[in-house]
Parts: sequence; C-alpha cells; structure tokens
Amino acid sequence: MNGELPVGTARAAWLLARLRLQRLLNLATVSMRRKPASGPAMGRAATAGKRRGRWILPLALALLMVLAFALQSQTILTNLHCELTPHSACGSQATPEDLRRAVSAQLREAPFSAPLQRALAMELWLLWLVALLVPLGSRELAQPDWDLEWLVTLPVRRKGLLWARVLERTVTNPTGWLVLWPTMLMIGWHAGLRWSAPLAATAAALALLALAAMVRTLVDTGLRLTLPPSQLRNLQAAISVVSLPLIYLVIALSTGRGGITMDWARAWPGWTLWTPPGLAVQLLDARSLPAALGHAALLVLQAGLLLWAGIALLARQLSAGVVAASSREAARAQRPPPASLRAVPGTALQRRALRLLGRDRTFLVQSLVVPLVIIGSQLFFTGRMEAMAQLGSDQALLASIAFGLGSYVLLLSAFQTINTEGQALWMLYTFPGTLERMLLQKARLWAVLALVYPAAVFAIGIGYAPGIDAGLVTRMALVALGIPVFALIAVALGVWASDPLAQEATARIRPTYVYLYSLLAGLYGFALYTTTLPHRVAVVVLLVALALALWQKARDHLPYLLDPAAAPPPRVSAADGMVAALLFLAVQAIALAVIHRTPGPPALPDLALALAIGGAVVWALVRFVYWRMGTTGVPRFRHGPVLPALLAGAAWAIPAIAAAALYLVAARHFGIPLPRPEGAIALPLLLAIACVAAPLSEEFIFRGLLFGGLRRSLPFAAATIVSAALFAVVHPPPSMLPVFVLGLCTALAYGRNGSLLAAVATHAVYNGAIIAIQA
Repeated sequence: MNGELPVGTARAAWLLARLRLQRLLNLATVSMRRKPASGPAMGRAATAGKRRGRWILPLALALLMVLAFALQSQTILTNLHCELTPHSACGSQATPEDLRRAVSAQLREAPFSAPLQRALAMELWLLWLVALLVPLGSRELAQPDWDLEWLVTLPVRRKGLLWARVLERTVTNPTGWLVLWPTMLMIGWHAGLRWSAPLAATAAALALLALAAMVRTLVDTGLRLTLPPSQLRNLQAAISVVSLPLIYLVIALSTGRGGITMDWARAWPGWTLWTPPGLAVQLLDARSLPAALGHAALLVLQAGLLLWAGIALLARQLSAGVVAASSREAARAQRPPPASLRAVPGTALQRRALRLLGRDRTFLVQSLVVPLVIIGSQLFFTGRMEAMAQLGSDQALLASIAFGLGSYVLLLSAFQTINTEGQALWMLYTFPGTLERMLLQKARLWAVLALVYPAAVFAIGIGYAPGIDAGLVTRMALVALGIPVFALIAVALGVWASDPLAQEATARIRPTYVYLYSLLAGLYGFALYTTTLPHRVAVVVLLVALALALWQKARDHLPYLLDPAAAPPPRVSAADGMVAALLFLAVQAIALAVIHRTPGPPALPDLALALAIGGAVVWALVRFVYWRMGTTGVPRFRHGPVLPALLAGAAWAIPAIAAAALYLVAARHFGIPLPRPEGAIALPLLLAIACVAAPLSEEFIFRGLLFGGLRRSLPFAAATIVSAALFAVVHPPPSMLPVFVLGLCTALAYGRNGSLLAAVATHAVYNGAIIAIQA
C-alpha cells in the first residue's frame, strides 16, 4: 500500500487486536448484560427472550478446569522430583499429603536439579504443541478466511494486520492458557515465587502463546494459499489425531507409574533449556533478580526474533494476495448411492448420515479413529499397555475400555449432531417431520455405531477369559445400557452446546458442555468399577433420569435454535426437579455441618432441624425463581377440596404399607440390618420429621417438580416409575425397595387427584405406620 497511512503499524495492530478482543468479550458476556427498558410497542409479547445467567455454568466449569490442571501440574512436579532428583525426601513419607509438603519444602530450599529442569522443559514443550495443534485441528482449514480478506481492505500496512492477528490469537487461545498457565504457576509457586508466581506465569505464558499464534498463522493462513482443499482436510484430520496423544503424554507424568514418558524425561536433551520453553522454566526457577532478568531478556529476545521472522515469512506468503486460487473445488457429478448403502436398514435420514460420514474424511477420522487414539494413548503412555493381556481377568478394566471407546465415539459424533448441519440447519425445519424425531433417529444411529467398539472389546476379552460369569455379564449389560443413554445425553447437550448462528466454526460449540459430558461419563464409569449393587442402581437411575430431563429441555429449545432473541416459555420441567433435589441434599448437608459440631454421628434433633431447613430453603427459592420467571405449571399443595384429597392419599398409603410390612418381615428373616430410633425423645421427634417435614419437602420436589415435569414428555406409567426410582435411590440402601413402592403410590395419588396434599397424606400415613410397626 502506497501513500501516507493514518496510523502506524504498531498502533494499527493494537487497535485491530483490541477490536477483535472486544468482539470476543461481547460474545462471551452477551448473556450477562441487561437489555435497556423498552416500551410496550417495542417488546415481544408472544415469545420470551433468551435467558440470562448462562454464564454461571461456563464460569464454574472453567474454574474447576483451571483448578484440576493446577493440581495435576503439582502432581507432575512432585513425581518428576521424586523420580529424577537424587537424595530427595520422597521415600520417607507415609501419606501423599506428607509427600507433597516435603517436596514443596525441598524445592523451595534450592534451585531445581538439572534433570528436573530438563523434564519440566519437556513438559512445557508438549503443552506448547497442544496449545498449537488443538486450535488448528478444531478449525476448518479448507474454508476461506473471510476475516483476513476483510482486514486487507483497511488503510493499514499488511504487517500491521499480521501483527494484530498474532496478538489476538495470543490472548484468545483458551486451550493454551488452560494447559500452560497452571503448569507455570505451579513451577513458580514451588520455586519460591509464591504470590508473585501468577504474574510471572502470565508473562512466560504470553511469550510461548505468541510463538504458538505465529506458527498457527503460518499454517492456516499461508498453507491455505498453496494447498488444495482436499489436502487441507487431510492435514486437519492428521492434526486432530496427533494432538490427542500429546495430551496423554503429559497426563502420564501424573500417574507415578514410570513408563515411557518418564524414560523420555530422563533422556531429554539439555540444550532444550535454551529454547523458549526451557528459558521459561529457568525464569520461573531463578532464585535471584539478576538471574531472572537475564533469562527474561533471553526469552524476550528469542521470542522477538522468531516473531519477526514469522511476520516476514507471512508477508512473503501474502505478497500475491490473500485469496487462494485453489479455494474453489471442482463440482463432482452426482452419482446415485451404491446399492449396498440403499440396502442398509434404517430410515432415509440415517442412511443420509452414513453417506455424509463416508464423504467427510475429517468427520470420519474424528468420529471413528480418534476414540481409538485416545484410549490407546491412555494405555500406552500410562504404562498400562501390558494390562491388555489381562483383559480376560480384569473385568472392570475391560468394561471401562469398552465404555470409554463408546462414550468417546458419542462425544465426537452424536454431540456434534446440530453442529455438523452448519448453516444448512434451517433445511431440517422444512422436512415433513419434527426436528425432535430426526434427532432421535440420529441418536439411535450413533448409539448403534458406538456399540460396535464395546462389542469388539468384549469379544477380545471373552477370548482371553477362562469363562463367562455373572460379573462379566452384568458389566456387559451396564455398557449396553449406558451407550444408548449417553447417546441421548450427547444429542441433548449438543443442542445446548451448539450455536448455529455463530459465524466462526470454533464458536459454534461451547466447550463447557464437553466438560459436563465428560464428568457424567466418569460418573457412569464408577458404576462399572464398583461391585456394590445399590451404588450401581443409584448411578444408573440418576443418569437415566438426567438423560430424560436433558432431552426434555433440549426438545423445548429446538424451535428457537435459529432465533437469536427468542426462548421457550418457562415451564416446570424434570430438570427443575433434579436441580431442586440436589439443592435439597446440599442445603441439608450444609445446615447439618453448621448445627452439628460435636464428634460422633449427628443426633436426631440435628437431623430434624437440617431436614426442615433444607425443605424450607428449597421451597422458598423455587417459588421465588418461578415467580420471577413467570413459570407455568407450578405444583400446588391444594387443588380442589381438602378432605377428599386427604382421604385419597390415606387410601393410596395402604398398598405401600403392606409392601413395606412384607419387606420388614423378609429383612428380619434374612438378618438385614435396618435403622431404628434410639432414646426416649427419639420417637416423638421422629414422628414430627417423618409425618410433617419430610412429606412436605420431598413431595414438592419429587412429585410436584420431578414427576410433574416428566409428565410433559413421558406417559403416565413411565413418569411414575422414573420419579419413584429416583426417589428411592436418594434414601439409604436398606430402604430403597419399600421407598420405591411408596414413590409409586404417592405419584398415583398426586396424578389421580391433582393435589400435592394427597401425596403428602400418603407419605405421612406410610411413615407413621412404619414407625408404629417398628416401635
């Protein structure tokens, strides 16, 4: 560009980067801002606006992820010190907490040993590659770069535009900040920096992330101008496969098993300490101001030279323009689908999804190859590959590998159901069928495909096993049940995680829901490892109910996906019941911790007061939230005449009491221990708890909210069974079976009468009768 420019290169880079950062900040905080008040004519009366408060869950999960990476980095530092530093204080410690304290004290006393510094440089190198490759693999490289094509029209020198892009990508790299900053924070903290460690870690992370941003720009901007789209897609698929083992290489250092990664750490060359990651380690471990300034100067000099060379290379790449000559692909002649695909059973929509899966190599690799890479990397780099020969004997490991493969397939496929439609999502609304039904068909398809991997794993395990026993059959049934459940969870969370109106592909998926899915999958993994039947039942019931609740919320949201302002009208849902139940248990626990301060188990008066506080707080909070949102379908205790409701509730208590009496007889016969109140004051107080506080609070939550919410999307019988099962699993294991029957009877009383008083009466009469029988 010739002529005098209105601003210089540095100021242009800063202005453009600040503009970009402000845009990203607006997108991130749009749900936190209040809209200005508008008159009646300006408001939208027919449809509610998008709800605020969606930032709470992403913020909470982001803080949890930072905390998790910080704790993992501390564990890695401890393991490396114990393995590589001679004369360490690791062997004499009895507990992990004592070990952490001893290692922290030893690291503060003197500079890190040379082997430890080299190992930390290896860790930062691996994390730097993760910060580079994960953003590259998550972006469609073959698409035109519209942002750059717009920026070159501004009256700014090209180098200023490139510096702006690098600066923006340095700051807006969430993966890089998540993996690099906690690691550097732990290094600086244990090196004695203490409360100045966050500032030092931020400065060092900025230098490394700037280099990652430069390399990323060289790849996705420069190569787009030279490679055809087909090769760019192959490159993207390769990047997505390579980036995952790097993550598990680092995770393997936290297991303390030794293995290949620890061997690499021992043999890592010393010259890497003078590369930017190594200089970052030496900067954080500097024990004097002159040493810190020297290493900081070297790091800044190296980063500056590399950035300058990268900008010069980018300017040369873009010297002929920013529009790729090969960005247009030649149209292919449309061929009819092969006869083999037409013969595949399933709906036309499912066959279409299979055909698109075969055409999109990136999505094919991501859905079916990457899960194998993830599980294989976990086993290989953690030193557990030799356990593959023990699949026949270790049933828990066999089931966890089988379910892990299936859940990863669902995360990378069913979770992306809405996102893969892209800008063509609007066409699904024109099909002769509801979007809900189409998503259910895709969920069933992905569940069937995901079950192929568990079937193959179990087939290999059975080949090694000496025989098939009840434990193996039970775990196979749990995996076979879990895959369809998580297919529904993945599609439902994918509806909430997807933003089809986002212009950038990387902004169409909210990573918060990916972490939530992973947490739920980890919870189901507990059911595969435990051998306690009540724990397994509780986890399965909880996740089945959660899948139904999430699907109900997703179904309500589907008609409003393409409307940037509208949201479904607030109604009572099953998710409200599950949140209220968890809040009820949490408030009880907090109240009991405040009330009960003496050693030993809590007394019955403390339990009674905690139960009353939990019920009152949840009822008041739910009613307030519903009032503020104008929610419809709020359950009421009184609906119609009072006396008929009480009589009907008492009548429904009779079958529950009969079932509980038979269970008590059987329990005494087989010697099953049952809880009994003790003390002279226990019985009257227990009656007050069981016949007043518990029925009022529990019936409002489990029948009013949970059962009432499930009735919107399930038949009466199914909603009754699911709500009763969830009601049972929150009680002690010895009483789950009679409480399940009680849940059925209270749901029938509420459903037939329409008044919560009927369910409260059933619950109160049942509890009073059981106490009288046991007295």
